[in-house]
Amino acid sequence: MTQRWVERMSLRQRVLLFFAALGVGGLALIALGLWFGWRHGGGASGYVIAGLVAGFGLAGLVAGVWLLFDENVAKPIERLAADMRTRAVAGVRSDLDAGPARYLGDLGPAASALTAQLGTADLQAAETLARHTSRLETEKNQLAAVLSEIQLAVLIVAPDHRITLYDGHAAASLDAMGPLALGQSVFDYFDEAALRAAVADLDSRGYRRDRVVTLPLAGNASGWRVTLHPLKAGGYVLSFPPEDGIHAERPMAFDFSATLGEVPATISDTPLRQLIYVVMDTETTGLIPMRDDIVQIGAIRIVNGQCVPGEVVDTLVDPARPIPPGATRVHGISNAMVHGAPTIPEAVARLHRFCRGAVIVAHNAPFDMAFLHRYGARQDLKFDHPVLDTVLLSAILFGASATHTLDALAGRLDIEILDRDRHTAMGDARATSEVLLKMIPLLEARGLTTFGQVRAEMRKHRRLLADANDVHDAGES
Repeated sequence: MTQRWVERMSLRQRVLLFFAALGVGGLALIALGLWFGWRHGGGASGYVIAGLVAGFGLAGLVAGVWLLFDENVAKPIERLAADMRTRAVAGVRSDLDAGPARYLGDLGPAASALTAQLGTADLQAAETLARHTSRLETEKNQLAAVLSEIQLAVLIVAPDHRITLYDGHAAASLDAMGPLALGQSVFDYFDEAALRAAVADLDSRGYRRDRVVTLPLAGNASGWRVTLHPLKAGGYVLSFPPEDGIHAERPMAFDFSATLGEVPATISDTPLRQLIYVVMDTETTGLIPMRDDIVQIGAIRIVNGQCVPGEVVDTLVDPARPIPPGATRVHGISNAMVHGAPTIPEAVARLHRFCRGAVIVAHNAPFDMAFLHRYGARQDLKFDHPVLDTVLLSAILFGASATHTLDALAGRLDIEILDRDRHTAMGDARATSEVLLKMIPLLEARGLTTFGQVRAEMRKHRRLLADANDVHDAGES
């Protein structure tokens, strides 16, 4: 009955109620203190007792009223603001949860009406975008079909020597050098000095025709015969015959936006949308990174705000030790399943190459990064990449008091996690990547547009969870 009466009050009446409680409670405590002083004989000692009782009582009353205000007004407003922002910016279309706002008077229904209107407008915009996306996907498939008919491996390289397009032949041919990826430096695959000299010669002589050169592979004395073709818009095309037996199973990938704009001088100044991300997750034999081992790795690259098809690491890992039955019950990975899988050094080295030039993203990143730092130290591989942690990003966006599990975030952001994907490295990495892509516009809406700004905010929540970037900083100091 009391709860219904409170819910019918306006927000201003509820705020008045808090202050009325302070006033009435304060008077009652003063009266109680005076009574105690009178009972103890009055005089100086009686006044001291009265003051102590009233003072401690007022402190407790203020603390109690503050807790009530925080739980019933401050936190609901924080959650309501975060929920409204997710629906206005991140494309979440589920109905607004009015439960936390039940004591906020008309604010809750007004917010629900506003988000409903935004949802309708967003749905119309999404339908328009879907039509354009479908057309672009058709054109991309047509381009991929044309390139697949050309029996050459093709790379398109930007003026700053970053790869902006590759086909399946190129991906398969260069796989031994590390997974081919958009935004990577072409010098990760071909000898830098030789390629720079060939491109400079191409420019200085004003070539307008293809030029065939022999380029050594990076860190390898063997050379490949490749064809260089300058592009009028800047950059060049690099093509070569694929190795015998190569089949173009990986889809073509491109990101011509990588050629636009200047690259910021530091990672701190780089806008979130310009960063290349590797979103990863691991499954392990247990929960102690210094003692347990990885049994599965899942990782996805995000370039220009999109997951790149084919640019993934999805592998079981042989830990060279028995997997405890308790761990198998969680992730379903048995000793028989990892038999013949890549060893820990092989899998970690491949992941390290996959993460070149990228920001690593994980949910509860200190856990996964602890394994990578431990394994990397054995192979002289430094996992000194910048790190974003979706737990800390959740604290920034939804408040430290919110629930920050991956399931809670997925539910809050309208992301479906299929049962078959739960507790698998790739399934959790995919869910985390979707969470990240919806968080970026939310961070931007709060004025956090660069990596440096987001990292500074993450550090404010280190009581909740350590910032994985601090390990790298400690190593440099």
